[in-house]
Amino acid sequence: MGDLEIRAAVAEDIPAIVGMLADDPLGARRESPDDPAPYLSALERISADPNQRLVVAVRKGRVVGTLQLTIVPGLSRRGATRSIIEGVRVHADERGSGLGTRFIEWAIEESRRENCRLVQLTSDSTRTDAHRFYERLGFEASHVGFKLQL
Repeated sequence: MGDLEIRAAVAEDIPAIVGMLADDPLGARRESPDDPAPYLSALERISADPNQRLVVAVRKGRVVGTLQLTIVPGLSRRGATRSIIEGVRVHADERGSGLGTRFIEWAIEESRRENCRLVQLTSDSTRTDAHRFYERLGFEASHVGFKLQL
């Protein structure tokens, strides 16, 4: 993993990021790799928010992974700050290489640097391999999540 760089995403990374987001049955239905405009707009909003980290993993000049980390100050848990990990994707060529583990470890360490007391994430109920992966890293399936499409 010594040849791996984790850095903030930039506009030039959008095609690779969106390609990874679209590279599974769920993402293929909701992403539009041929239309970069909404993704570039979102990147601008994310980059302007100090509580957001959209990062990419780069190996040999190629984007091979992405994730978004959101820092959320809160009142519950005695005013604890938490982090939310979202949009974790690893390029198909890199799966099984340890990159996913390295990525989640990075997010946990970044959360510690931000004095977070809790790291949380959601995973689609159909992603059973991902669930096993997160459990191996110490996450517990402790809550039921709900979403409302707007």
